[in-house]
Amino acid sequence: MSVTVSNVTVCATCGVEHATRPRVCAICADERQWVPTDGQRWTTLDELARAGAGIEFTDLEPGLWGLTVTPALVGIGQQSKLLVTPAGSLLWDPPAFVDDDAVAGVLDRAGAPGVVAVAASHPHMFGVQLEWSRRLGSPVPVLVSRADLDWVARPGPELAAWEGDRQVLPGVTLTQPGGHFPGSAVAHWAGGAGGRGVLLSGDTIFANPDRVSVSFMRSYPNRIPLSGRVAQRVAAHVARFSFERLYGNFDGVIPRDARDVVVRSARRHREWTDGAHDHLT
Repeated sequence: MSVTVSNVTVCATCGVEHATRPRVCAICADERQWVPTDGQRWTTLDELARAGAGIEFTDLEPGLWGLTVTPALVGIGQQSKLLVTPAGSLLWDPPAFVDDDAVAGVLDRAGAPGVVAVAASHPHMFGVQLEWSRRLGSPVPVLVSRADLDWVARPGPELAAWEGDRQVLPGVTLTQPGGHFPGSAVAHWAGGAGGRGVLLSGDTIFANPDRVSVSFMRSYPNRIPLSGRVAQRVAAHVARFSFERLYGNFDGVIPRDARDVVVRSARRHREWTDGAHDHLT
């Protein structure tokens, strides 16, 4: 296993790895994200390690772990997911930091046969996906939505484009409802929630703080909504699957009736964006 990370460049704001240092990170300069008021900031994995960065693991439910960079030195506070099945594991929305301890923690929890794929819900969550792939023993495929390939800032032979529905493990399916990005994806885990199904939604579908509703946005920090029609399209796309619980890409969760929550929230979103409730404003 390689332990060399030295000069892997990372945007300090979004946490996405780069092969070079452009004037500004294109992901952050896009209207869905932001560049800090004091300008573009870059870091490296070595700098982060020297500053004390590490990965904190949270046991979410049997077979599912949350991974968070702590202290919060890089990224936007996102929580990655490690989905573990007897046939292998999926690293979802990979963290913006990796070191030997983090790799050991993932491999220990994944067990045999280890991590079989690394995948992100959308470009904001690419993290240091290529570095994770190369440090998980033999390089692991990094699955990137074909529609979002142009956002990859550090290419490599481990990257593999995909579209539509893709079964990465028995009972684990990646699918692309789009919306937030054209290739925005979710991961459906049929065996989660005691066999009632789990959806790992990134922020393709955002778990709201009330735990009984979700949001559909083009930009969350800049408050740009998707149209009601697109919200209902996204909801209909994922409603093909059964899922009791939904986990977003932070610590948000819809603990029960998540499929119905998604469908109901999309209907509410359309009503408000179409003006059905203007009399309340």
